[in-house]
Amino acid sequence: MTDQLASGGSTTELRHVVLSALEDFKAFDIQEIDVSDQNPLTDHFVIASGNSSRHVKSMAENLVMRVKAAGFQPLGVEGEKQAEWVLVDLNDIIVHLMQPKTRAFYNLEKLWEASSARRSNAAAPA
Repeated sequence: MTDQLASGGSTTELRHVVLSALEDFKAFDIQEIDVSDQNPLTDHFVIASGNSSRHVKSMAENLVMRVKAAGFQPLGVEGEKQAEWVLVDLNDIIVHLMQPKTRAFYNLEKLWEASSARRSNAAAPA
């Protein structure tokens, strides 16, 4: 992906908007994962927790509003109805907002860490 987005803003600017919005909306355990070497669809995952379905849904709605106000256009939002895990697709950044139980079950951080390790091992010379 490129650092310049179709909206005219940069991935760095979008990242700043996302992280400050999540902090403002009281998200906790915010993690960033660079997946640019592993995923052709996006460069970064941001994973954050909310303490209830209402909190997760509210974070997603407010994140979308904040991103739009900054001049970026979200590509989509999935999972708002149940709000155990809401995905906000911002093209170069995909934001995963999860309740702690769901986050512990899927453990995306470990999944992508393991994927990176497998790729590194596969690329090692024989």
